[in-house]
Parts: sequence; structure tokens; C-alpha cells
Amino acid sequence: MQKQIRKVFYSIQDYLMIFIGTVLYGFGFNGFILSNEIVTGGLSGISALIFFVTSIPVSVSYFLINIVLLTFAFKILGLKFLVKTIFGVISLSLSLSFFEWLIAGVPIIKDQPFMSIIIGGGICGTGLGLIFSADGSTGGTDIIAAIINKYKNISIGTGLLLFDFVIISCSYLLFHDVNKVVFGFVEMGVSNYMLDRINNANRQSVQFLIFSQKYDEITERILKDLGRGCTLLQGEGGYSNKPTKVIVLLAKKSESVIIFRLIKEIDSQAFISQSIVRGVYGEGFDQIKT
Repeated sequence: MQKQIRKVFYSIQDYLMIFIGTVLYGFGFNGFILSNEIVTGGLSGISALIFFVTSIPVSVSYFLINIVLLTFAFKILGLKFLVKTIFGVISLSLSLSFFEWLIAGVPIIKDQPFMSIIIGGGICGTGLGLIFSADGSTGGTDIIAAIINKYKNISIGTGLLLFDFVIISCSYLLFHDVNKVVFGFVEMGVSNYMLDRINNANRQSVQFLIFSQKYDEITERILKDLGRGCTLLQGEGGYSNKPTKVIVLLAKKSESVIIFRLIKEIDSQAFISQSIVRGVYGEGFDQIKT
């Protein structure tokens, strides 16, 4: 029962993260990037090019193109990814439409395009990072990058670089302004940097070494309350020469506070070592990639 409740909670948390991420992206894109006539990467960049040529709102072209792309995502990425992607596409389309109406093409920071793209890129990258950390997507070239990330050990930010480079370069054919192209590349760098920072921070894992005479109670609570597996190592006290067991536990960084509280509740005298690990692969963590 607790596992089911926890699963529902994490699912709701994921969708909330995706929603917040799309709101941030919609605000950053319309308020700081599109309003300064800067073309960014991804499908939003393609939609921006369409907007500047035809005046079709970005939210409309973005949604229609995604309908086509989503038909190719089902077999490769699976139903779970597709459901969250559909939610992300709809949420971002509504967010773009809302801020198109609210901002009405007027830059939040006037006559400061460079500062605008730094702020806008940071906000958009943060939004995308929240979306990807919840195993979601906003569609578009994110789908292609997610496919690459699934089969190759390449970060999503790196996977987007190639697509962004081509799209931003095309803006020169429209504006014939090298400055706008350079600003687009700067925005791309800031956005992808923030994306990877947020995404990696949320996925960071930790390793615990727990020394306690009440190892059996702690182990039982870890299995029952956290749903995490752990390993017991046979040890011997260097001073006492008494046999003891050491609990080895791998968990998400976000679970650290819960683990400390659990251990303190059982044995406030326990000795605990916590360390950051660069990658954990297997059940309950990232999939093993070859």
C-alpha cells in the first residue's frame, strides 16, 4: 500500500515539475527571447522562424508540428514517455499562448538584447531541466535528443547542440544580422548549460555507509519505508575487535534527509558516512547504457 501511495506521489510530483518547467520556459521565451527577435534552438526556434515570416503564433506552429513528431515517438520511447510528452506539449503550448497574449511582443528589458538572452536562456534552461528531470519532454527536437540519450551515453544538452546550431544559423537568412545569430548561440549555450545543471543535480545519487548495532532495525525500515535495497557487509571493530555489520545504501540525493531522520529515530549514536557517486545504474536508478 505504501509503495502504491509513494508511486502516485512521485507521479504527481513529476507532472507538477513538468508544468512548472513549461511555465518558466513560456515566460523566458516570450519575455526575453522572441520579443527581442532572437531565434533560439529547438522546435521553438523553428516556430519562431515561421512566426517572423508568416506571423503565425509560435504556440500554434509549435503544437501542430509536435503532433507529427509524436507519432514517431511511441514505438521508440514507450507509452510512459509519450504520455508525459503529450502533457508537456499541451502545457507548453498553452504557456506560450498565454505569455504571447500577456507580453504582446514587448521585451521585459528594453534595448538590452544581450542581457535579455542571458536571463531568458537561464530561465528557459531551468524550465527544460525541470521537465527532463521528471522524465518528461516538450516534444520537438527534445524527442530526438531523448532518443539519443536513451541509446548513447550522451547528455541531453549535448544532443540538442547540433539541432540548435542549424536552426539558429538559419536566422541569418531571415534577418541578415550576424549579431542576432551570435545572440542566438549565446542563448543556446546558457540554456543547455542550465538544462544539464538542473537535470544532473536532480538525478544525483549518494552512497551511505551506516555503522550501527541496530543494523537489523535500520535495514528493515529502509526496505519498508524507502523501498530501497541495501547490502550488509561483515566487519570488525578495529579497537573493540568485535564483529559488526555495515549497511551499504545507494539512494537519490533528494532522499538523504529522510534517511538521516530514519537512522536517528532508531539509533541516534549511529556512525554514518555519506558520499556523492557520479553514476548509479540498475533497478531504481538510471538504465545501463551500452
